Amino acid sequence: MSEIDSKERFGNRVDNYVKFRPLYPPEAIDYIVTQTGSSDRSVIADIGSGTGKFTSLLLERGFCVIALEPNKNMREAAEKELSAFPRLRSVSASAEKTTLDDNSIDLITVAQAFHWFNRDICKFEFRRILKPEGRVCLIWNRLETTPGFLKDYSDIIKKWSDSHSAGSVKYHITTDVFDEFFDGNYEIRNFYWQDTHDFEGLLGRTLSNSNAPIAGHPNYEPLKTELHDLFENYNLNGTVYFDYRTEVVIG
Repeated sequence: MSEIDSKERFGNRVDNYVKFRPLYPPEAIDYIVTQTGSSDRSVIADIGSGTGKFTSLLLERGFCVIALEPNKNMREAAEKELSAFPRLRSVSASAEKTTLDDNSIDLITVAQAFHWFNRDICKFEFRRILKPEGRVCLIWNRLETTPGFLKDYSDIIKKWSDSHSAGSVKYHITTDVFDEFFDGNYEIRNFYWQDTHDFEGLLGRTLSNSNAPIAGHPNYEPLKTELHDLFENYNLNGTVYFDYRTEVVIG
């Protein structure tokens, strides 16, 4: 996948991303703030900020946040959603070329996006924009595919999604990657929690994935049908449960 493709990958999924992608647990935000020593004087660059899911949680805590997102549709959705926050600055820029000043950032956060970056280039760029004691925090919400609903759900996604294997390989970031990127100086903490969806939410959450077929694609109707059958088999009082592990890496 080319660099341009990765930056435009979610452009036609913005509505579902805004409505149905999960936020992040408060405990994870508490941990990040404590471990990085962040305060209301800190300047945070949220890189690959998308529709502002993680950005919003930082702004709600009073931080000054520069949100960098190269995808126009996602960036404009975030600007609309977060227009009430005066400490937000929205920038059209990428991880590899942030356009930010040297030594200007206290903390870099990257939520659900690091696997799309050119790591060699952005490592150099992150060092350039960070203050001497600056930190980098990488965050992912990862589904726990335990036997039952989530395992069956994962099998359906694999069956009907486009280029699933390629996407999975790119998404699979290991500790070897962290060792190299942080020169071995980092820590990992996991937070476990649940999210719930009715059928509309289940479908919307699925269609927010970058490799899920959208309406008009030949795989869309079969995917929707199998998701409906899955929901009928597993829902409790009209709800299914997503078990998440929020992975936080600070270095």
